[in-house]
Amino acid sequence: MSEWLTLYKGGVGEYEEKKSRFIATLEPVSSEEAATEFIASIKKKYWDARHNCSAFVIGSGGEKTRCSDDGEPSGTAGRPMLNVLVGEHITNACVVVTRYFGGTLLGTGGLVRAYSAAVKEAIANSEVIRKQHGSILTIDCDYNDHGKIVNMAAKNGYIITDTDFGQNVRITMVSDDAGKLTSEITDITSARAKCHEPVPTVYAMIENSVHFFDK
Repeated sequence: MSEWLTLYKGGVGEYEEKKSRFIATLEPVSSEEAATEFIASIKKKYWDARHNCSAFVIGSGGEKTRCSDDGEPSGTAGRPMLNVLVGEHITNACVVVTRYFGGTLLGTGGLVRAYSAAVKEAIANSEVIRKQHGSILTIDCDYNDHGKIVNMAAKNGYIITDTDFGQNVRITMVSDDAGKLTSEITDITSARAKCHEPVPTVYAMIENSVHFFDK
Protein backbone atom coordinates (compact mmCIF):
# COMPACT_ATOMS: atom_id res chain seq x y z
CA MET A 1 0.00 0.00 0.00
CA SER A 2 1.16 3.53 -0.62
CA GLU A 3 2.16 5.96 2.10
CA TRP A 4 -0.24 6.34 5.01
CA LEU A 5 -1.49 9.64 6.39
CA THR A 6 -1.86 10.32 10.11
CA LEU A 7 -4.92 11.97 11.61
CA TYR A 8 -3.61 15.10 13.36
CA LYS A 9 -6.84 16.87 14.32
CA GLY A 10 -10.25 15.24 14.38
CA GLY A 11 -13.53 16.61 13.15
CA VAL A 12 -17.26 16.04 12.88
CA GLY A 13 -19.35 15.42 9.77
CA GLU A 14 -23.10 14.94 9.30
CA TYR A 15 -25.20 13.24 6.66
CA GLU A 16 -28.97 12.96 6.48
CA GLU A 17 -31.11 10.58 4.47
CA LYS A 18 -34.88 10.13 4.78
CA LYS A 19 -34.80 11.99 8.11
CA SER A 20 -32.20 9.65 9.62
CA ARG A 21 -29.23 11.66 10.95
CA PHE A 22 -25.73 10.24 10.77
CA ILE A 23 -23.18 12.12 12.91
CA ALA A 24 -19.57 11.05 12.36
CA THR A 25 -17.01 11.97 15.02
CA LEU A 26 -13.38 11.38 14.05
CA GLU A 27 -10.60 11.39 16.65
CA PRO A 28 -6.81 10.76 16.64
CA VAL A 29 -5.86 7.64 18.61
CA SER A 30 -2.54 5.87 19.08
CA SER A 31 -3.68 2.58 20.65
CA GLU A 32 -6.60 0.19 20.77
CA GLU A 33 -7.21 1.22 24.38
CA ALA A 34 -7.51 4.86 23.37
CA ALA A 35 -9.92 3.92 20.59
CA THR A 36 -12.05 1.89 23.01
CA GLU A 37 -12.21 4.82 25.44
CA PHE A 38 -13.17 7.21 22.67
CA ILE A 39 -15.95 4.93 21.42
CA ALA A 40 -17.29 4.64 24.98
CA SER A 41 -17.27 8.42 25.39
CA ILE A 42 -19.28 8.94 22.20
CA LYS A 43 -21.79 6.29 23.23
CA LYS A 44 -22.19 8.13 26.53
CA LYS A 45 -22.57 11.47 24.78
CA TYR A 46 -25.17 10.13 22.34
CA TRP A 47 -26.81 7.68 24.74
CA ASP A 48 -30.25 8.23 23.20
CA ALA A 49 -29.21 7.32 19.64
CA ARG A 50 -30.33 4.12 17.90
CA HIS A 51 -26.78 3.14 16.92
CA ASN A 52 -23.16 4.22 17.55
CA CYS A 53 -21.17 2.31 14.95
CA SER A 54 -17.37 2.48 14.99
CA ALA A 55 -14.14 1.77 13.14
CA PHE A 56 -10.49 2.46 13.79
CA VAL A 57 -7.10 2.07 12.11
CA ILE A 58 -3.89 2.11 14.16
CA GLY A 59 -0.22 1.74 13.29
CA SER A 60 2.22 3.44 10.96
CA GLY A 61 1.05 1.17 8.16
CA GLY A 62 -2.51 0.66 9.31
CA GLU A 63 -1.67 -2.73 10.84
CA LYS A 64 -4.50 -2.88 13.39
CA THR A 65 -8.14 -2.42 12.37
CA ARG A 66 -11.49 -3.02 14.04
CA CYS A 67 -15.09 -2.14 13.25
CA SER A 68 -18.55 -2.60 14.75
CA ASP A 69 -22.05 -2.42 13.28
CA ASP A 70 -23.55 -1.83 16.75
CA GLY A 71 -26.86 -3.47 15.87
CA GLU A 72 -27.11 -2.43 12.24
CA PRO A 73 -27.39 -5.26 9.67
CA SER A 74 -24.04 -7.02 9.34
CA GLY A 75 -21.64 -5.27 6.97
CA THR A 76 -23.74 -2.13 6.47
CA ALA A 77 -22.00 0.25 8.89
CA GLY A 78 -18.68 -0.63 10.53
CA ARG A 79 -17.08 -2.22 7.49
CA PRO A 80 -18.00 0.61 5.07
CA MET A 81 -16.71 3.12 7.64
CA LEU A 82 -13.44 1.22 7.94
CA ASN A 83 -13.19 0.99 4.16
CA VAL A 84 -13.31 4.78 3.93
CA LEU A 85 -10.42 5.20 6.42
CA VAL A 86 -8.34 2.53 4.69
CA GLY A 87 -9.22 3.84 1.25
CA GLU A 88 -7.99 7.31 2.23
CA HIS A 89 -4.87 5.74 3.81
CA ILE A 90 -5.61 7.38 7.16
CA THR A 91 -4.15 5.75 10.26
CA ASN A 92 -4.15 6.44 14.02
CA ALA A 93 -7.81 7.36 13.68
CA CYS A 94 -11.07 6.23 15.24
CA VAL A 95 -14.49 7.22 13.94
CA VAL A 96 -17.91 6.72 15.51
CA VAL A 97 -21.04 7.34 13.45
CA THR A 98 -24.11 8.02 15.56
CA ARG A 99 -27.45 7.32 13.93
CA TYR A 100 -30.76 8.86 14.93
CA PHE A 101 -33.45 6.86 13.17
CA GLY A 102 -35.81 8.89 11.01
CA GLY A 103 -38.61 6.35 10.76
CA THR A 104 -37.85 5.01 7.28
CA LEU A 105 -35.75 1.93 6.58
CA LEU A 106 -32.88 2.69 4.20
CA GLY A 107 -32.03 -0.81 3.04
CA THR A 108 -28.55 -2.32 2.78
CA GLY A 109 -27.34 0.00 0.02
CA GLY A 110 -28.75 3.08 1.71
CA LEU A 111 -27.03 2.28 4.99
CA VAL A 112 -23.67 1.65 3.35
CA ARG A 113 -23.96 4.92 1.46
CA ALA A 114 -25.01 6.92 4.51
CA TYR A 115 -22.35 5.61 6.90
CA SER A 116 -19.63 6.05 4.27
CA ALA A 117 -20.76 9.58 3.43
CA ALA A 118 -20.77 10.62 7.08
CA VAL A 119 -17.18 9.46 7.55
CA LYS A 120 -16.08 11.31 4.41
CA GLU A 121 -17.65 14.49 5.77
CA ALA A 122 -15.76 14.07 9.05
CA ILE A 123 -12.48 13.59 7.19
CA ALA A 124 -13.17 16.75 5.17
CA ASN A 125 -13.51 18.65 8.47
CA SER A 126 -10.35 17.15 9.98
CA GLU A 127 -6.63 17.63 9.46
CA VAL A 128 -4.39 14.84 8.24
CA ILE A 129 -0.61 14.99 7.90
CA ARG A 130 2.06 12.99 6.13
CA LYS A 131 4.75 11.86 8.56
CA GLN A 132 8.15 11.21 7.06
CA HIS A 133 11.21 9.36 8.31
CA GLY A 134 14.28 11.51 7.80
CA SER A 135 17.28 13.08 9.49
CA ILE A 136 18.25 16.30 11.20
CA LEU A 137 21.53 17.57 9.77
CA THR A 138 23.66 20.25 11.43
CA ILE A 139 26.09 22.17 9.22
CA ASP A 140 28.87 24.55 10.30
CA CYS A 141 30.02 26.99 7.64
CA ASP A 142 31.40 30.49 7.11
CA TYR A 143 29.28 33.45 6.08
CA ASN A 144 30.26 33.21 2.41
CA ASP A 145 29.10 29.61 2.16
CA HIS A 146 25.93 30.31 4.14
CA GLY A 147 24.37 32.06 1.16
CA LYS A 148 25.25 29.19 -1.16
CA ILE A 149 23.63 26.66 1.16
CA VAL A 150 20.49 28.75 1.60
CA ASN A 151 20.12 29.17 -2.18
CA MET A 152 20.68 25.44 -2.78
CA ALA A 153 18.09 24.57 -0.12
CA ALA A 154 15.50 26.87 -1.66
CA LYS A 155 16.15 25.52 -5.14
CA ASN A 156 15.86 21.86 -4.11
CA GLY A 157 13.12 22.10 -1.49
CA TYR A 158 15.31 21.30 1.52
CA ILE A 159 14.00 22.57 4.85
CA ILE A 160 16.07 24.85 7.09
CA THR A 161 14.71 24.69 10.64
CA ASP A 162 17.21 26.93 12.44
CA THR A 163 20.19 29.21 11.80
CA ASP A 164 22.62 30.38 14.49
CA PHE A 165 24.82 33.33 13.56
CA GLY A 166 28.02 33.59 15.56
CA GLN A 167 31.66 33.72 14.59
CA ASN A 168 30.59 31.24 11.94
CA VAL A 169 27.13 30.02 10.94
CA ARG A 170 25.41 26.86 12.17
CA ILE A 171 22.50 25.70 10.01
CA THR A 172 20.05 22.99 11.02
CA MET A 173 18.20 21.22 8.23
CA VAL A 174 15.84 18.28 7.92
CA SER A 175 15.79 15.91 4.97
CA ASP A 176 14.53 12.50 3.96
CA ASP A 177 17.90 11.86 2.27
CA ALA A 178 20.73 13.07 4.49
CA GLY A 179 23.36 11.41 2.34
CA LYS A 180 22.33 13.32 -0.78
CA LEU A 181 22.05 16.58 1.15
CA THR A 182 25.51 16.14 2.68
CA SER A 183 26.99 15.44 -0.74
CA GLU A 184 25.41 18.55 -2.27
CA ILE A 185 26.62 20.78 0.57
CA THR A 186 30.12 19.32 0.25
CA ASP A 187 30.12 20.02 -3.49
CA ILE A 188 28.88 23.62 -3.42
CA THR A 189 31.23 24.60 -0.57
CA SER A 190 34.22 22.62 -1.87
CA ALA A 191 34.14 20.66 1.41
CA ARG A 192 34.64 23.79 3.51
CA ALA A 193 31.34 23.29 5.36
CA LYS A 194 31.29 20.65 8.08
CA CYS A 195 28.26 18.33 8.11
CA HIS A 196 27.76 16.59 11.45
CA GLU A 197 26.42 13.07 11.82
CA PRO A 198 22.71 12.98 10.84
CA VAL A 199 20.20 12.35 13.64
CA PRO A 200 17.22 10.16 12.67
CA THR A 201 13.80 11.75 13.17
CA VAL A 202 10.15 11.63 12.17
CA TYR A 203 8.66 14.88 10.93
CA ALA A 204 5.76 16.43 9.08
CA MET A 205 4.92 19.76 7.52
CA ILE A 206 1.97 21.39 9.32
CA GLU A 207 0.83 24.84 8.22
CA ASN A 208 4.16 25.51 6.48
CA SER A 209 6.31 24.64 9.49
CA VAL A 210 8.14 21.49 10.54
CA HIS A 211 6.84 19.43 13.46
CA PHE A 212 8.82 16.56 14.95
CA PHE A 213 7.39 13.35 16.41
CA ASP A 214 8.68 10.51 18.57
CA LYS A 215 7.49 7.96 16.01
